[in-house]
Amino acid sequence: MSPRRSYDQYCSAARALDLVGDRWTLLIVRELLAGPRRYTDLHADLPGVSTDVLASRLKDMERDGLATRRRLPPPGAAYVYELTRRGRELLPVLQALGRWGQPELGERRPTDAVRAHWFALPLLRALDGEGVVEVRLEEGDFHVYAGAEEGPVYGDGPAPGEPDARLVMDAATCADVARGGSTLVEAVRAGRVTVTGDGTLAKALREA
Repeated sequence: MSPRRSYDQYCSAARALDLVGDRWTLLIVRELLAGPRRYTDLHADLPGVSTDVLASRLKDMERDGLATRRRLPPPGAAYVYELTRRGRELLPVLQALGRWGQPELGERRPTDAVRAHWFALPLLRALDGEGVVEVRLEEGDFHVYAGAEEGPVYGDGPAPGEPDARLVMDAATCADVARGGSTLVEAVRAGRVTVTGDGTLAKALREA
């Protein structure tokens, strides 16, 4: 485990950066906001991180009370990492960073990796209400838990049950909403997003 480095400044922002200011830490938090993840899954969805750095960051997060490691019961019998309550409190921090970074997103570069569920947090900001929303893209499916106060805020793949709303769009539309080029409601009105479902969220989007 790497020794904790500190800015040694009596400032809450500096103290926060002592814990989450290292490269990759907040992106690991982004992945763990989907719930418990195996090390191999984290490594697959964090292209560019080395195995040594990922292992080191996870150990640091355990030490600092941001994440825990536990063994799944049989037949899984694998170790998973998950956020603590303290770690989950970083959601609004990531949301604020994402909002601030929207102007930097621009068009996707040839070297940019992409995972469908990376659009989950931007779309979560765009939803007004509570419920489960399933999103279908060409790159894959994911679902978000709008208004969730406990547990995962999104998940990879289809929703575990019938969602309150199902959104179908292409990646270009999803990216446009993510970078603030248009709102989700505007994209629905323009016919760029298909909305189905009988939940309150689906009705609100269709009737907006």
